[in-house]
Amino acid sequence: MSGKNEQWGSRWGFIAASIGMAIGTGNVWRFPRVAAANGGGPFIIAWTIALFVWSIPLLMGEMVMGRRTGLGTIGAFRDYVGKKYTWMGTWIAAVCLLIMFYYSVIMGWCVKYFTLAVTGAFNSPVTTEVTENIWKTFTTAPSQTIFFHFVSMSIAGFIIYRGVTSGIEKASKIMIPTLFALIIIMAIRTLTLPGAAKGLEYLFSPKFHMLANPKIWLEAFTQAAWSTGAGWGFIITYAVYTKKREDVAGNCMIMGFSDNVGALICGLTVLPAIFALSGSSEAAQQALSAGNTGITFIYLAQLFTTMPFGSILASIFFLAMSIAALTSLLPMVEVGVRNFMDAGMDRKKATLIVIVAGFLLGIPSAYSLNFNDNQDWVWGVGLLFSGLFVSIALMKNGLEKIRNNDINTEWADFKINKWWTISISLFPVFVTIIIGWWLWQAITWYPDNWWNPMEVFSVGTIAAQFAILLIGGFLTNNWLAKKIGKGRDIMASEEDME
Repeated sequence: MSGKNEQWGSRWGFIAASIGMAIGTGNVWRFPRVAAANGGGPFIIAWTIALFVWSIPLLMGEMVMGRRTGLGTIGAFRDYVGKKYTWMGTWIAAVCLLIMFYYSVIMGWCVKYFTLAVTGAFNSPVTTEVTENIWKTFTTAPSQTIFFHFVSMSIAGFIIYRGVTSGIEKASKIMIPTLFALIIIMAIRTLTLPGAAKGLEYLFSPKFHMLANPKIWLEAFTQAAWSTGAGWGFIITYAVYTKKREDVAGNCMIMGFSDNVGALICGLTVLPAIFALSGSSEAAQQALSAGNTGITFIYLAQLFTTMPFGSILASIFFLAMSIAALTSLLPMVEVGVRNFMDAGMDRKKATLIVIVAGFLLGIPSAYSLNFNDNQDWVWGVGLLFSGLFVSIALMKNGLEKIRNNDINTEWADFKINKWWTISISLFPVFVTIIIGWWLWQAITWYPDNWWNPMEVFSVGTIAAQFAILLIGGFLTNNWLAKKIGKGRDIMASEEDME
């Protein structure tokens, strides 16, 4: 009943689900606004560096852990590193679920805008003020935001309930090609708008002097982790269902590159649209630097009203955005479900528990945009610590041994060199420098309230919430270590289910 025998039906199914895990609203909703708020070009540079030294190496390490233990995050740390490190797996699962609570709300926004498009809300040309008013009216109506949050959790629950092959894999094989096709069509249309070139200049102008700002590096590494799924426990979880002969490096390279390509296409859609539709370059830059949570919804909704067949295209785009959100919401739910299954629960019961808890605990983020922003701020940084914990687990098992025996296998199409070993060994340095540099600057950025845990964007709110989660992890360490059942070493298994 624990689901140990569930498996991906094909390599393409696993890769499609993994790309879906990575390409979500982190690309369509989060990347354009975070890149815009951090200068465009310099952010792209820092974010690309983060892909190679953080995201891809971390994805490989997580996949090894999942395959070596055959367990979700909690059991994986217990078996791969030792019982006293179980709390690290609890941290990773908890951070993933805490993001899930508000991520479902964001998917709800996408579903709402799909219904608006279908019902003709974007039929005739409107101003930015009109679309901004639509956004504000919706997000300040809790009955609406909570309802669409419920719809999102219900859809995800239905798919996860059906299992790996019939649920996640089947849905991903349809949704991922559809998503790529739709965002490419939208990018092409946006780039033909008058004034769109200024958006390209903003996005790709290097502005090297801005790389001295620690906030850009923190945001870039956070976005790399947030978007690719590195550190979420997704790949630890999905790797449990892999066959013996899987190319760890090749699969993770595909995931990382697909995510960044998807994000850039979305950036090419949203940022040029903002410059083309704003009254002036100054107005566009003002909108971009504000980092408005609703920036994608406000400007793309207006873009569609200027296009032939705009209502149809809007329906297609917001459907694609809903699909993107769903493909990332699924592994969040699965991380929780897998850990419950490892404790002996069947999939159906585990899914119901995670979905009901996800809906109830996501209500505060649906009710308040400030609360939603706070959770995005806190747990985005939390992902960096999740990555640090994975790196510690890998280092304790010997990085070169892992690279030679678990990644560069005889059936691997893609062999990696010591770049992987060096990157993972530098994780503690990355985290110390980025977080330390950022904390040192925090008093300057927030001189009066940097310590206040009740402020939306403060060091104090991160410290307080991290402390609560760490204490909970330490207190439940031994209990969870005993509760989780025995795993299986997929890579050492004699049964080759290729």
